[in-house]
Amino acid sequence: MTDTHTTAQRPLTLIGLGDMGTALARTWLAAGHPLTVWNRTPAKAGALAAEGASVAAGPAAAVAANTLVVVCLLDDESVGSALEGIDLTGKDLVNLTTGTPAEARARAAWAEDRGARYLDGGIMATPTMIGVPEAGGYVFHSGSRALFETHRAVLEVPAGSRFVGEDPGHAALHDVALLSAMWGMFAGISQAYALTEGEVAPKDLAPLLSEWLGAMGFFVGNAAERLTSRDFTSGVVSGLAMQITGAGTMLRTAEEQGVGTELIAPYVDLLRRRLAADPAAHGGEDTTGAILMLKR
Repeated sequence: MTDTHTTAQRPLTLIGLGDMGTALARTWLAAGHPLTVWNRTPAKAGALAAEGASVAAGPAAAVAANTLVVVCLLDDESVGSALEGIDLTGKDLVNLTTGTPAEARARAAWAEDRGARYLDGGIMATPTMIGVPEAGGYVFHSGSRALFETHRAVLEVPAGSRFVGEDPGHAALHDVALLSAMWGMFAGISQAYALTEGEVAPKDLAPLLSEWLGAMGFFVGNAAERLTSRDFTSGVVSGLAMQITGAGTMLRTAEEQGVGTELIAPYVDLLRRRLAADPAAHGGEDTTGAILMLKR
């Protein structure tokens, strides 16, 4: 059967209606896309029926309804469970489920063995950012470039898209890399609030934290340049040996304040190991060289 829909009306299927899946569904419906949905818990699908979604009786019916099938489930195991035994021949499978690079590569091979084209995705947004362009959310995509270009206009309805390569694992890799940086930042912010708890009002510390973290944003580009050149010493103002001395002050202050150090001690230990490996060579470096210590 010939698809007579325009790109703006192109139909699709969405499997998985958690908070993120529901947010995705509502943006596609609001943009006029005929949408078939399925969720293991029927009540969530029923709520979207009132907004115009077609509710499939099961995952096989949902997959059969459209060529473009988007999956947004809890984890990779859930994807395999939901699609087990379903004919994927001729389907374009876009997997927005959070997973690891290895899981994405294995799932791509799994889909292709079943006759489907595959595109992996990593959503860099919270559900409240979906459908709100000014919020800045976007989705990493990797895998089939042709598949991405075919459905790009549809995929960009909920949030912007950034294609990061033909390797199906690269969307997950980019996703987890950015999330890892975010968690590290959250850990540092948590340490700061714990240190000042009961002595400095959080509302007074908040603008100072925001300003300082913004000023330290230069480290991102600086680290990229140093990792590329492998030059960790040029232009360094405060070398690794000095940084470790300062870290001792942070640890002692935490002890004085009755605050644990489990959020920052591992990083301090990493810097110490870098210095101990060759004090003469590494003492004048910035902290970027310690990144190499993380590689196994």
